[in-house]
Amino acid sequence: MKKYVFAHFMVGNTFPYTEKDWLDDIKLAHEHNIDGFALNIGREKWQIDRVSDCFAAASRIEVPFWLFFSFDMSSLPSSTTKDIRYMCEYLERFSKSERMFHYGHGLFVSTFAGEQSLFGQPTLDRAWSFAKERLTSAAQSPIHYVPSLFIDPALYSSMESLDGAFNWNGSWPIQLNSSSSRQEIECYSLDSDNYHLRNLNGRTFMSAVSPWFFTHYGPDSWNKNWIYRGDDWLYVRRWEQLVAMRDRVDIIQIISWNDYGESHYIGPIKGTQPKSQGWVDGYPHDAFLKMTAYFGCAFKEGRYPAINEDRIFAWARPHPKSAIASNDRVPRPENWDLTDDKVWVVVFAKFPATILIYGTKNLKVDVREGLTKLSQTLELGDGMKIVMQRNEVVVTECSPLEFTFNPQPLLYNFNVFTACS
Repeated sequence: MKKYVFAHFMVGNTFPYTEKDWLDDIKLAHEHNIDGFALNIGREKWQIDRVSDCFAAASRIEVPFWLFFSFDMSSLPSSTTKDIRYMCEYLERFSKSERMFHYGHGLFVSTFAGEQSLFGQPTLDRAWSFAKERLTSAAQSPIHYVPSLFIDPALYSSMESLDGAFNWNGSWPIQLNSSSSRQEIECYSLDSDNYHLRNLNGRTFMSAVSPWFFTHYGPDSWNKNWIYRGDDWLYVRRWEQLVAMRDRVDIIQIISWNDYGESHYIGPIKGTQPKSQGWVDGYPHDAFLKMTAYFGCAFKEGRYPAINEDRIFAWARPHPKSAIASNDRVPRPENWDLTDDKVWVVVFAKFPATILIYGTKNLKVDVREGLTKLSQTLELGDGMKIVMQRNEVVVTECSPLEFTFNPQPLLYNFNVFTACS
């Protein structure tokens, strides 16, 4: 069956979007081998108008670009039978669009969470069976329901309402914390997919890939202040894992296109930020987006594309993990010590080459043709400069002037600055 790559898109960050903003994002995503957006829908009434602009924009491009709803059950009311109207409204309005994603036996619908959503029913399975009936009626189409429920996957076998499942937390080594040993930290695995697959018994499996995770909200806000370890070329390693097991993965969802609050965006910084400017502005993730084109092609086609251009991708955090931020009312994030003070480098080489990573301690490495992962410890005051040479001639370099490893930050920032040649 055909494979798909979607990007999770926070509609809640699009209040000022116009149809042109949507069109620009859709074109950019399509250029990087992304097949569509999973539209995260929250409770704000204005969101349905932004979604209308999104569908209008998608209908303007000639190539297929698909949309499905990922209803955010941490936002939408879902305790009574009447609460299903929030979801039904979207399907009543958009289900007939040619850009709606159909999969399996019906219209594809997902959720973020939903394990607490009972819609007045006695059990979770009864709740989502009820929801599917109402959504089917609203859409005038069968529903293919593939949620990310934060429950033990062993429960999947007893849930007839599920047509599949989305392993949201498969993106990160969430099992690691400050008490993990150094060996556990350096040798972590991302193997939770297998547990989901064993319990789905052939139903649709959607897996996740994400480049990073850092959120920094204090108790007076959303009270979310932690990191997951994103080191060790997480985005690349996770893609490589999913490509290797593509026969068992139906859909990949990238987390995310524009969730700035959790620092895992791969799209441009635009729209309205959820008070995340302090750790997002000035920290583009373009390198992650550009690598997505390569890995998305490999997942969908079953083979890695030829590397026809020498490229260098690099990313790093802006300050030492143990630095004290002098002007931050929010403490250093939980699990801050899980990360390493390094620049992470990925090289795409058409032919064998020599890579030089400059800093307080220079590193020189000969690399083979193809993809190579490198890293170098950052010292205080280091910038980011990586050069590729062939026969002692520079063929490309990644040297962003905006980056300095700052020993005295004003605010804690465990997001990454990314760059590419």
